[in-house]
Amino acid sequence: MTDYRGRFAPTPSGPLHFGSLVAALASFLDARRAGGEWLLRIEDIDPPRCPPGAAETIIAQLEAFGLHWDGPVLWQQGREAHYALALERLEGLELAYPCSCSRRQWRQYPVYPGWCRSGVREPDKPVAWRLRSDLGRRPVIWQDRLFGEQCFDPAALGDVVLKRKDGLWAYQLAVVVDDADQGITDVVRGADLLDNTPWQRQLQQALDLPEPRYLHLPLIMDVNDQKLSKQNLAAPLPLADARVRPLLHRALLALDQAPSPALAAAPVSEQLDQAIADWDVGRIQPERKRIAMEGDTDSMR
Repeated sequence: MTDYRGRFAPTPSGPLHFGSLVAALASFLDARRAGGEWLLRIEDIDPPRCPPGAAETIIAQLEAFGLHWDGPVLWQQGREAHYALALERLEGLELAYPCSCSRRQWRQYPVYPGWCRSGVREPDKPVAWRLRSDLGRRPVIWQDRLFGEQCFDPAALGDVVLKRKDGLWAYQLAVVVDDADQGITDVVRGADLLDNTPWQRQLQQALDLPEPRYLHLPLIMDVNDQKLSKQNLAAPLPLADARVRPLLHRALLALDQAPSPALAAAPVSEQLDQAIADWDVGRIQPERKRIAMEGDTDSMR
């Protein structure tokens, strides 16, 4: 084993789809090719979005595709005390502040204009907690393993919410705390999260936490150029082995790994063993992948 530690961290708002499979597969292969660990985290901090049984379905889907993780699953629910400590520290550093503003109030602005930075405008209303994106390291620069050097000014992205008005913890803070607590060294995920990375690196720096390496993957689009997502009703991954095998092969094609056609119907263990041996990030092309999912098992362009 090396010191590499990766993870897959789905939100259980519904079953995994083909785009999810590509992200999970890439993170799995990257970890296994490095001789490292691959962890599973269920990001269930937003119960209203997480229907009963969705997490269990995700776990069954990963197992059906042979994507077996190391150690126990980490569930975000129950980790509120860890997030509260991080927020308390940020508040002490004057990097987090309460905000009573609603999106309706600042809808004419491209990002939240920071009206509550110097004090809550409407103290009688519920408050969210926001990050002072105008403080700390600016700009945020890092080297993405696929897209190369990235440079963002977090202040141009706005003061992201860390804790919502309804008391639920927001993604940005939870993911940073959890990645640090799990010792994550490498994050492999879709390019739709590329512009989340500046906030996360700002938080890592402010909280004196390690900064993982990042590999953002090209997005998987349908034939109408819509990102495959649960919101767009992307078809869930199957559990039946006869359907899993060709779909795993297709996910390797989406990652530009050029798997042998002879393995398209092979057991998932054989496909994965070969894919681990052949895994090469340098093959991945950064362009979005447009695929046809319905009634077409071969088309990808």
